[in-house]
Amino acid sequence: MVTNDSTSQKQYLSSDKASEGKGSSRRDFLQRAAGLASGAALAHSAAGHFAAAESALASSQTPSGLLPTIKLGPHVVTRLIIGGNPIYGYSHFNRLLSRHQIAWHTPQRVIELLKRCEEAGINTWQNSYAPRTIRDLDRYRAEGGTMQWLCLGKPDWDRRPELVNEAAKRHPIGIAPHGSLADRLHRQNKLEVLTDLLKRIRDQGVLVGLSAHNPALVALSEEKDWPVDYYMCCLYYRTRSKEELKKLLCGDLPLGEIYLPTDPPRMFAVIRATKKPCLAYKVLAAGRRIRNSAEIRQCFETAFSNIKPTDAVIVGMYQQFNDQVGENAAIVQEICT
Repeated sequence: MVTNDSTSQKQYLSSDKASEGKGSSRRDFLQRAAGLASGAALAHSAAGHFAAAESALASSQTPSGLLPTIKLGPHVVTRLIIGGNPIYGYSHFNRLLSRHQIAWHTPQRVIELLKRCEEAGINTWQNSYAPRTIRDLDRYRAEGGTMQWLCLGKPDWDRRPELVNEAAKRHPIGIAPHGSLADRLHRQNKLEVLTDLLKRIRDQGVLVGLSAHNPALVALSEEKDWPVDYYMCCLYYRTRSKEELKKLLCGDLPLGEIYLPTDPPRMFAVIRATKKPCLAYKVLAAGRRIRNSAEIRQCFETAFSNIKPTDAVIVGMYQQFNDQVGENAAIVQEICT
């Protein structure tokens, strides 16, 4: 089990200005999540929560041919979900790699990728709402594709909330505002904009998701009991402000995105403290932790040993050089059974 350093956790939580002064209930939640209370109390609470979750899972059967599953509302979802970033050029590295990913993923190769996911026992995929993703979704379904779709909004949905309604027309099982948007609204203290988006999603009759890179936002949602059915939790706080980064790096700024190895334990702690299903993403640090098969397996093992039995992971997969779908599915099958 990954543990936290209490001193660094205190510094981390105090640096989030948006979380200051939110009341004792929020502080209590964060203290439980961070392990600032006694280790024995946290272990006892986690053990009870995990036991209840395992009991609920034991009462349902995994459909034949699928990887191990969880329940997301009324839906059965595999604990490995394919993400859309590599397909649509969100490499989180540089423009050249992103362009290469887009060029490789022709519409036909996208269909082949999704069909391979079906063969490997994956039944759900997640990507961002955009004209290209919608065309691929429509074609996949027209060719008999059966995987469920989780829709992630775009970072501009605060200015284009009507796109929630458009996305719902494609019958996703759930919709979540983009994590970058949610983090920005949280930082700007415009939470009413975010909760209005959540309400709009609820009005469409689909599951309501909340994506976040900042663990404090998930904690706030839990404390305020927002109308959320599931969380999408980035293991790395990728959206820190320049001011936060300067404080962390003694006045310097990185060239590109920063992925701190101390970030996942903070998000894991919040995931375990939530009552709702969580979908953990950036499990491989956006491709930064794929040096060899042992490191990839370790990342999966770390993720599944630190999330609840009722949670799943979202992983982008890229088939040009090897069968990542088959390899990842085999790892998850072994770990989760």
